[in-house]
Amino acid sequence: MRTEQIAAKALEQVNNDRYVLANMIFKRVKQLNNGAPNLVGANLKLEKLADVAMREIAEGKLVLERIEEID
Repeated sequence: MRTEQIAAKALEQVNNDRYVLANMIFKRVKQLNNGAPNLVGANLKLEKLADVAMREIAEGKLVLERIEEID
């Protein structure tokens, strides 16, 4: 699947909210950097972590449960 198609599917998963998608990708990249296993069987040495995170979201492996406000 092409990157544009993956991005479109990921946006659909978050109700077309680019801000939420960007935050989810950022958080997931941090988790992957800290050793979290990827959920789509990607080779982390060859693929960019942001691409892996977006694919995980597009495939419905990651979902937003809640948004917490920071005081």
